[in-house]
Amino acid sequence: MKEEILVNVTPRETRVAIAASGVVQELLVEREANRGLVGSVYAGRVARVLPGMQSAFIDIGLDRAAFLHVADIRGARESQKPIEKLLAEGESILVQVAKDPIGSKGARLSTQLSIAGRLLVYLPALSAQESPHIGISQKIGDESGRQQLRARLQGLLPADEKGGFIVRTLAESASEDELRADLEYLRKLWQALRERSLGAGPPKLLYQDLSLSQRVLRDMVSAGTDRVIVDSRETFQKLGAFAEQYMPRVRDRLSYYEGERPLFELYDVEAEIERALSRRVELKSGGTLVIDQTEALTTIDVNTGGFVGARSLDDTIFKTNLEAAQAIARQLRLRNLGGIIVIDFIDMASGEQQGAVLEELRRALARDRTRVTLNGFSALGLVEMTRKRTRESLAHVLCEPCPVCEGRGAVKTAHTVCYAILREILREARAYPAKEFRVLASQPVVDLFQEEESGSLAMLSEFIGKPISTQVESSYTQEQFDIVLL
Repeated sequence: MKEEILVNVTPRETRVAIAASGVVQELLVEREANRGLVGSVYAGRVARVLPGMQSAFIDIGLDRAAFLHVADIRGARESQKPIEKLLAEGESILVQVAKDPIGSKGARLSTQLSIAGRLLVYLPALSAQESPHIGISQKIGDESGRQQLRARLQGLLPADEKGGFIVRTLAESASEDELRADLEYLRKLWQALRERSLGAGPPKLLYQDLSLSQRVLRDMVSAGTDRVIVDSRETFQKLGAFAEQYMPRVRDRLSYYEGERPLFELYDVEAEIERALSRRVELKSGGTLVIDQTEALTTIDVNTGGFVGARSLDDTIFKTNLEAAQAIARQLRLRNLGGIIVIDFIDMASGEQQGAVLEELRRALARDRTRVTLNGFSALGLVEMTRKRTRESLAHVLCEPCPVCEGRGAVKTAHTVCYAILREILREARAYPAKEFRVLASQPVVDLFQEEESGSLAMLSEFIGKPISTQVESSYTQEQFDIVLL
């Protein structure tokens, strides 16, 4: 499958789209003002230890204190010591961000540091007692290949090496020189980090991961990648220099886009972003997906829509579910949806069809770079799965809660607001002496009071013995109103 990576750069924002056979499969957005923190290393200060939660809050200089659980403290599992025996308030600690702040939650931290290269991940030894370890990516399934990679790397390491390494998937086809270059690159990074940490007064940022465009070059360019197209000359030159130094084989795939038409518009990415922010997703067959994202989980509902099968209703449902399985896997990547995900496929007649749809979903999810766990159909006929969440979803990056509905997705009707106003006038008439009451509200609410609900307003005015007038406030939303006592 032909894959192209499109990099769109503006002064304050970088956007990356990964397209396969002309169809956008993944979207990544990074803004200079809100650059992701995952992988960043800080000298932090323990702000508070919580023995009851076996956790601690760490000040790393962000708006909210970051969160460190005892399980993420290096050596804590082996020693089985409680967190109050490991940390004390006010002490300095070297930590790395494992998850970006999401919603109201602070960043998740770990003291198990790791620095990623293109082919290897370096796990520096922080004490003399630690022994070197070489792990192999789980995506490298062939056992003989795993052993061969381990032996190749072991042969490049000095006898006194204390740190550990994880061999990434791209290392399968790497040469000895490339592995050696990645080792040197990681050692230089760690040495520079150590030097910055000496005498650093917390909180202080010691190391930040590469920019989005550089990370894409390092992590996402594979043998199946045909081109990396960049629409910024400056970024193209920086990526070229980065590739020359660390990944020469990728250099020839870099391409500078000079066309007048915007790159993302040319490849229909702008329209794809708009669709990825919509609640409904239209399927080619006429069926639809309805995706609702909440703080705790994401629900995906599959509907047949206007799709009419060639043979029977069962056939229609089965084909819609198969198409939905492919579309769902793609939408999870596009929208970067994480956490608990519940999928309500259309009820199928047989377990055989359920199994086929589940297998189709599993195949579609196999290309996901993020760890996914698929649990199959529950007793209620729902598919339950999880997708690792390390950063905000696309909707949370590009959007904010609606100021009118405050994120509910619905507003009170004009009738509902009218009746709330009538109750409020009655309450205030009993509590305060006033000669007259004036209602300030939106146009639809005032129109309702002057037409359909004019009788209700007149009855209330007669009951309290005070005149009630209305006034349109054009800046008010339908739910907003004020009652002025005259």
